[in-house]
Amino acid sequence: MKRVARIILTVIIILVVCCLVIRKDNPNTDLTINSSDVKKNPDAIELDLDYPTPKTKTINGIDYLQSQLPVGKFGGEFISSTIGEGPKTFNPFTSTDATSSTMADAMYDGLFTSNPMTGEVIPKLAKNLEIKGNKYIIRLRKGIQWSDGKPITADDVLFTWKDIIFAGLGNTSTRDSMLIDGELPKIRKIDNYTVEFTIKKQFAPFLRMLSAPIAPKHYFTKDKNWAKNFDRFLSTNTNPKTIVSSGAYRLKEYVPAQRVVFERNPNYYLINKKGEKLPYINKIIYLIVGDINNQILKFEANELDEISLKGGDVARYKAKECKSNYVIYNLGADNGTMFLAINLNNRKNKQTGKYYVPLKKQRWFQDVNFRRAIDFAIDRKSMVQNIANGMATPLFTAESPNGIYYNEKIKGHSRDLQKAKELLTSSGFVIKNKKLYDKYGNRVEIDLSTNAGNTEREALGVMIKQDLSDIGIQVNFKPIEFNSLVNKITNSFDWDTIILGLTGSPVEPHNGKNVWNSNGPLHLFNQRSQNDISGVLPYPFEKRINDIFDKASLCLKFNERKKYYDEYQQIVYNEAPIIYLYSPIRIFAIRRKIKNLYPSTLSGLTYNIEELYIEEDKK
Repeated sequence: MKRVARIILTVIIILVVCCLVIRKDNPNTDLTINSSDVKKNPDAIELDLDYPTPKTKTINGIDYLQSQLPVGKFGGEFISSTIGEGPKTFNPFTSTDATSSTMADAMYDGLFTSNPMTGEVIPKLAKNLEIKGNKYIIRLRKGIQWSDGKPITADDVLFTWKDIIFAGLGNTSTRDSMLIDGELPKIRKIDNYTVEFTIKKQFAPFLRMLSAPIAPKHYFTKDKNWAKNFDRFLSTNTNPKTIVSSGAYRLKEYVPAQRVVFERNPNYYLINKKGEKLPYINKIIYLIVGDINNQILKFEANELDEISLKGGDVARYKAKECKSNYVIYNLGADNGTMFLAINLNNRKNKQTGKYYVPLKKQRWFQDVNFRRAIDFAIDRKSMVQNIANGMATPLFTAESPNGIYYNEKIKGHSRDLQKAKELLTSSGFVIKNKKLYDKYGNRVEIDLSTNAGNTEREALGVMIKQDLSDIGIQVNFKPIEFNSLVNKITNSFDWDTIILGLTGSPVEPHNGKNVWNSNGPLHLFNQRSQNDISGVLPYPFEKRINDIFDKASLCLKFNERKKYYDEYQQIVYNEAPIIYLYSPIRIFAIRRKIKNLYPSTLSGLTYNIEELYIEEDKK
């Protein structure tokens, strides 16, 4: 099997090499980054696939974005899929899961976005940007419209940032990440198409944060109690016909547990070289397939146009590729991470007076030797070979190997049961008859969860259960429905260990502040809530990570920022509140009929969905 995996890895062509270029005239970005700072895959084949970004084209007073790609054909449907139960909301400001965020992204654009090949910040709803010291003057595109025909103006931008994000409505991750020395940026309207942001001091991630979606003020405020009802706004029960959007697509239909259907937005502001309004494809359909096995069956039955392939399926698909109607793309290491999180919560619920985590388990989980023993007992090499079929690399850091801030000095370790047992012994644990006991005589028994239907994570759970039994830990592994899992993490906190994955940015670690800040909404291993009994301070290593993220965000030079982010990764590795498992290689299969593809290691395959078109095989 090892030989087969190696052969596959060398046969599959890696189409894109990540090469970061930052504009030298922008004083708010990592000015010292150049292509030599970015790690390249030595096995990659350089191809002429530079994505030509759209340019502003003003026609009859309307500031369109004009696609620079070949002119395509209008019509057809693109069918993708999502694992699990489907979206939880269509509100981009309350979304906390990847599926809901994907759906919202199809409907709402931000002021800026990122060049999919370079990571450079480029305009979207914004036409241009002027920087004067700590002031950012943003001019919007004149004449562009919401899907209902109303103009997109500075009032929408002011409303979004002042009344939603900075007011703390919905998911507060963006607001929390914008704090500079405890202060939020100030925003004011200059005219109907111009806004000004003022920040306390230069802040490296600022422009990237302005990629947050802009909300239609007239639609969000049609109910005078909109703020009180915000968490229920744009729920999955909302009539699609009433939803107003700015993105390339608008919601047409949602059938729970079956599908989400988007239709082209006729008022979208992207045009092709002929001046025709995009997108080309009439409908984007997401089938809600439940689990990976159903996803594979639907792709093989030609019911899906794309699929993300897991390691065990790659060889079979690759063998059939030359005679098939699909093409396989290898995009290198995943931008996200797969990990085991341990619950270090040591607080009580002030309503019940009970600890979220029982005291005896608190003693185990808060013991760094216990956590590191788990780390050394996990067999990542076997996970890579048996679950990912060689299509992954062992992971020991919080940043993906694809990221420019990845700490290459953290080499990790092989599985070492002797080391694991020594760590346990040093904290008073003993193994009797292959069972682990703490120094008080308590049998060490823990629960392990993940989201049901994700066969990869379920397989990891089975393997971790076996690995930890080799050091005497009894693991009760039970996959549960995703909504129940999220509730455990964010509300009830009644969990021991969880296998999860998080998406990440290969060019901006600050996007992970909501995970690593001790008060962050995704601070999984030590989640806080309004029901906590006050007075319990973060652990010392949490305080240091808080400090690191604050200081790194104020560094404008790449090398200075990297020192901080290297340190936070080292702390996470040493303290092991989250234990990273492996980094999968992203391999996709997509139908040959889909044109205008420009695969990117940063952005994937279909990031430019509005420019893709369908050309059926004439055979």
